[in-house]
Amino acid sequence: MKRSILAYGHHILKQKCNDIEKDYPELDKLIADMWETMENANGCGLASPQIGLPVRLFIVDSKSTFDNLGEEERKFYFPQDDKGIMETFINAKIIQRSEELWEDEEGCLSIPNLFYKVKRNWAITIEYYNRNFEKQIRTFSGTTARMIQHEYDHTEGILYLDYLKPLTKKLLEGKLKKIARGQIKTRYPMKFV
Repeated sequence: MKRSILAYGHHILKQKCNDIEKDYPELDKLIADMWETMENANGCGLASPQIGLPVRLFIVDSKSTFDNLGEEERKFYFPQDDKGIMETFINAKIIQRSEELWEDEEGCLSIPNLFYKVKRNWAITIEYYNRNFEKQIRTFSGTTARMIQHEYDHTEGILYLDYLKPLTKKLLEGKLKKIARGQIKTRYPMKFV
């Protein structure tokens, strides 16, 4: 089932999320709904607070991005042997970050039509449970690591806009108010403040 995505300005998007248990009600259905919602919105990631649930759950699809890039772009955005992932992250915790940073453009389904450059760690090691609630500890880098960090931030109540310079955020105020009020068009259902 496709769910509505919360727009910028909703208080849940700024809330730190809670861990969930293996017996969380209808967890499989929630995960399936999130994948359907993300795909319908043509996104590459989605966190549960974006659909109104302040729990530590997010999904990432960097495989579609990999598949849509040319060979030269793949070499830049994806390290050797990385062909992207389609993964569910439950109760994730980043346990290590590389010192190497890189800047690239990001967008967000909760902040439609705005894209800005954000600095992120090139590589991360993350501990999480997958959709079968099996514990994982994995290291990711490049675009996959960027997508994971973006969605992980959602579970920490952080939006990519929080990384922008104060002047840039000030210049965006008018556009952000329009998003919060629902004065924008999207190809997917949204809930506004």
